Amino acid sequence: MHAWLCETLDGVDALQWKELPTPEPKAGEVRVAIEAASLNFPDLLIVEGKYQFKPPLPFVPGSEYAGRIDAVGAGVTHLLPGDPVAAIAGTGGFGTHAIVEASRVIPLPPGFAVRDGAAFAMTYGTSHHALMDRAALKAGETVLVLGAAGGVGTAALQIAKAAGARVIAAASTDEKCALCRAMGADATLNYSHQDVRATLKALTDGKGPDVVYDPVGGDLAEPVFRSIAWRGRYLVIGFAGGGIPALPWNLALLKGASVVGVFWGDFVKRETKASAAALQQLAQWYAKGLIKPVIDREIPMSEIRSAYARMGSRQVMGKLLLVNP
Repeated sequence: MHAWLCETLDGVDALQWKELPTPEPKAGEVRVAIEAASLNFPDLLIVEGKYQFKPPLPFVPGSEYAGRIDAVGAGVTHLLPGDPVAAIAGTGGFGTHAIVEASRVIPLPPGFAVRDGAAFAMTYGTSHHALMDRAALKAGETVLVLGAAGGVGTAALQIAKAAGARVIAAASTDEKCALCRAMGADATLNYSHQDVRATLKALTDGKGPDVVYDPVGGDLAEPVFRSIAWRGRYLVIGFAGGGIPALPWNLALLKGASVVGVFWGDFVKRETKASAAALQQLAQWYAKGLIKPVIDREIPMSEIRSAYARMGSRQVMGKLLLVNP
């Protein structure tokens, strides 16, 4: 097998494409022949030691991938060689094969494209947990999605529409806003040149959005929070903008609003039944055509540095896939 090996925390330029012994799965494990792996924001941070999860060196990065089972370890009876699967394993995806605990593998149902599987669980799982669980989104409410053309943003937009909400999609370029409108956004906001507060006031008849989905953070947070509706819910997804905002607490008091943390990884670990039920509903929505990953482009696994560069420069719309021949 071959894989990109992270031996130091000096970033993507230090990754090495190496031939490694193909490992055999131990009890409770499976080996996946990887067809595609998606590049997620944590994959940028983990190779620099900046992510909260810090695997011991050396390791193969790549948190989310999909392919087919090609070997199973002792005690694994629900998965068979040839089965199409997706995996959320934290590491291991940027290579040709990976060993993963069978409990971290998600069998893909008939009709579910393998490459879609590589771009699905993390972003759609996060967005479903955020909107449907943490925000208790109701049909008819208005959702503002920040970073709406990114991986979690496109998932959040689709899930909110599937739930019957009105969606305002906010992004940094006209091209990204156009993508969001093509996906069904009811309105868009280009926060690189539009006045955030004035635009949100106009788009909501002065009420403000009921739910804010924020994977961006930074300087956007305060003007958006000042615009939120009475009893609004502000979902803290992440800080792709680079800065962790400091909000005046009186804003929450004046709006009767909630600041709600969203940590999908721990939700999966702590509430396994609820997480499984959410993924089942998402699979049903996928089968009905209500949701589908937006693939920015597919890049050969060997060209990982160009993939990292594209994500680091914030050019990606939807999900970026690294694919094996």
